Amino acid sequence: MLTLDTLYRALLLENIHPDAMARLTKAGYQVETLSRALGEDELIEKIQGFSLLGIRSQTHVTERVLAAAPDLLAVGAFCIGTNQVDLAAAAKRGVAVFNAPFSNTRSVVELAIAEIISLARRLPEKNVKMHDGVWDKSAKGAHEVRGRKLGIIGYGNIGTQLSVIAESLGMSVYFYDIADRLAIGNARRCSTLDELLESVETVTIHVDGRPGNHGFFGEEEFARMNPRSLFLNLSRGFVVDHAALRRHVESGHIAGAAIDVFPKEPKGNGEEFVSELRGLPNVILTPHIGGSTEEAQQDIGEFVSGKLVDFAQGGATAMSVNLPSVALPAVPGTHRLIHLHKNVPGVLASINRVLAEHGVNVEGQLLRTRDEFGYVITDIGTQYSDEVLDELRGMDVTIRLRTIEE
Repeated sequence: MLTLDTLYRALLLENIHPDAMARLTKAGYQVETLSRALGEDELIEKIQGFSLLGIRSQTHVTERVLAAAPDLLAVGAFCIGTNQVDLAAAAKRGVAVFNAPFSNTRSVVELAIAEIISLARRLPEKNVKMHDGVWDKSAKGAHEVRGRKLGIIGYGNIGTQLSVIAESLGMSVYFYDIADRLAIGNARRCSTLDELLESVETVTIHVDGRPGNHGFFGEEEFARMNPRSLFLNLSRGFVVDHAALRRHVESGHIAGAAIDVFPKEPKGNGEEFVSELRGLPNVILTPHIGGSTEEAQQDIGEFVSGKLVDFAQGGATAMSVNLPSVALPAVPGTHRLIHLHKNVPGVLASINRVLAEHGVNVEGQLLRTRDEFGYVITDIGTQYSDEVLDELRGMDVTIRLRTIEE
């Protein structure tokens, strides 16, 4: 059982927006914040006694971390991706994981548009020359984006919104996705990645962090791109072979590139950034700021912290990325039992049999399953004994049992 001191402690890392702290504090949590990411050993030492953890992209919540954090109830990834969290290991310990799949979509799209225009006009080179005192008023190599063909790899929330805005600028949009996505506006679906690469003059990647995307874009893919194309990656650092990209920029095959994510990134501001892409002409390097606008970070802070509070105080798992989605309206004056279990037949009947044998009346109940897990919320209107809880915890299928008073 969690003590009250443990239940009301939250740890927020990596400069999460202050609105998240305000939301958790208002809900009664003692919140501790750190401006940087923590390594695995640091996090294991620090996480003791905390029930809620908030991270961004640089802190990795591994199986070792989870095994060393028995009080942890939930992890909030205050970003889109969750590949930095071992989702399966979290689920097996009853730790819910939440993210913000929509909150920074517009910010990423606007950065992509800004970089496409900047690369097409060769603004990075013009800017460097001006700061060096060189006046080079030349149109050579500078182009409008109107009429250009844009290829979007990954047609999810970001890809589709980018598609709409790019079309409004007069670009022709092609897209490729392994899922069966509906084309927006006049966008054209490509049946293969090769078809997309051979059709467009600008390629931008917006795929997710699944393991299969490691090394997804490398030497062969760059070679198939049209000469003097532009390339952008605002998705995951491990998706692209940066050594291959450097070779193609130096050869002139790729006319410009914009990279916002990297295989290895500094854990905090001020640390040295190391990359083979430094120093290349017409290459924009940004420090993983696709979603780093005040508007996006505020929305993310409010959204994810709200999900953490809803789960901790009421067991709601709506939009959890690793547990079945359940949200049962609270009934004042009831006791709530939250039971995470292995997804096998007859569990609900077994739970209700235990309650009935002890004269406990069910006021409300909801069960959902997802893959190998089942999650049931049960509201009861009477007092219950420790024996009831012991029997529920003792079931062979039980993963985690929590109790909440409404």
